[in-house]
Amino acid sequence: MAWIPSQLTRKQMEERRLKGGRLLRHKRLSKAQIARRLGVSRAAVGRWAGQMRCGGLRRLRQRQAKGRPPRLSRPHRQPLRRILQRGALAAGFPTDRWTLARIQLVIAREFAVDYHPNYVDELLHSWGWSCQQPRERARERNDKQVGAWLTKDWPRIKKKRIVWA
Repeated sequence: MAWIPSQLTRKQMEERRLKGGRLLRHKRLSKAQIARRLGVSRAAVGRWAGQMRCGGLRRLRQRQAKGRPPRLSRPHRQPLRRILQRGALAAGFPTDRWTLARIQLVIAREFAVDYHPNYVDELLHSWGWSCQQPRERARERNDKQVGAWLTKDWPRIKKKRIVWA
């Protein structure tokens, strides 16, 4: 059986529908067999068959996505990326750490669009970006002394396991 990703793009879903439509047109496999082969429900294959009766394979093609269009238009996304890549300090924040609230503020200030921080997270994930926390390290840290402590002092201090006779 072929690997099926957990989430398909709209284009991949269209390809799967068209493949299912072609299999339905050949009439060699049952709807259940087509559903198993493509990793969909029998009900989905039944819907495809109904759509094909009313207009052939072209009815299975991708249509315009329903729902509200994004408030941050596509032309604004590239300038936002550039702002984020320059860093939070360059955007006027006291530290160089981006938070969802700060990004939300930048979007509101630069593009007059108000988003909830949860949606800002979804937007960043759609770009392939992820939340990351920097590892906190003391600037004065001496790696040689830390290594020496771990090899010499820590074994001496660490509790020993009690062995019962």
